[in-house]
Amino acid sequence: MLRYQLTFLSLALMSMIPIAAVAEDTKLIRIGIIGLDTSHAPAFAKVLNDPNAPDNLSGCKVVAAYPHGSPDIESSSSRIPKYTQQFRDMGIEIVDSIDELLKKVDAVLLETNDGRPHLEQVIPVLKAGKPCFIDKPIAASLSDAIAIFAASEKYNTPLFSSSSLRYTPGAQAIRNGSAGDVIGADAYSPCSLETTHPDLYWYGIHGVETLFTVMGTGCKTVSRASTEDTDFVLGTWEDGRIGTFRGSRTGKRGYGGTVYGSKSIAEIGTHAGYAPLLVEIIKFFRTGEVPVSKAETLEIYAFMSAADESKRQGGAPVSIAEVMKKATQKANKEKL
Repeated sequence: MLRYQLTFLSLALMSMIPIAAVAEDTKLIRIGIIGLDTSHAPAFAKVLNDPNAPDNLSGCKVVAAYPHGSPDIESSSSRIPKYTQQFRDMGIEIVDSIDELLKKVDAVLLETNDGRPHLEQVIPVLKAGKPCFIDKPIAASLSDAIAIFAASEKYNTPLFSSSSLRYTPGAQAIRNGSAGDVIGADAYSPCSLETTHPDLYWYGIHGVETLFTVMGTGCKTVSRASTEDTDFVLGTWEDGRIGTFRGSRTGKRGYGGTVYGSKSIAEIGTHAGYAPLLVEIIKFFRTGEVPVSKAETLEIYAFMSAADESKRQGGAPVSIAEVMKKATQKANKEKL
């Protein structure tokens, strides 16, 4: 036994990996889910709890869920009984409170489809020191999004939020330079509306996140044209680049776009499902390193909030900085 211990110690030292880290790599990460009012919840649980999952989708298991999500968005709240039963059928424990959930898990997926309760729901998670992924939309207002990140910093607990469209293989390749320097981009997605949320937060977020994945941060002003069937939003970046988002509510709808690069004009390509996002979530839970920065996430939501303000002003350009300033003032009044 002593010889085995010494050999293990030598291997760990030779590879410059602390023994604690080696042990941590093999530890099962117990995941809790908050909100069973979106199809993402059972979809994620089925992948994460699959005993035959590939290595990059293993090491995490959903063990408990708190079902309550949207209180009044019928398309969301009506799903809760069905998805709750699906979780029970998978052998996942259903609990009566977030506090009870936190006693049983190491990390949290906040899946409530409605962004309005996210700030209230995530604060106990952050206080408990549980790393958290918040599904889109991160909140139902820019001020709440800012407050969520402020709470993350206050309690020194990491979080991130992302649409799965960020991890479209084509978008990631372009972000990593496959088309050269990105000079401009046009992205599109469905854009159904929900009256309780800013217009693009509910579904347009997918196309907007695609746009920022390939363009990066630095948007300065936003202007929007809007009809019953279509939204068209134009962003001007600080370096003079232009990026656009088209959101559709009729006709054939899908996800994608075009990037204009220094080396090529490239198509962003189609959605690759949830697996690439889940790979990033698992990496995050294992390492605590966020794959999407606070700055980029907040700029995405500022872009969408500025688009609403532009619509109110008849399509006039709206400053991202001004939108952020007003929302930050409101967020600073929140009790975290």
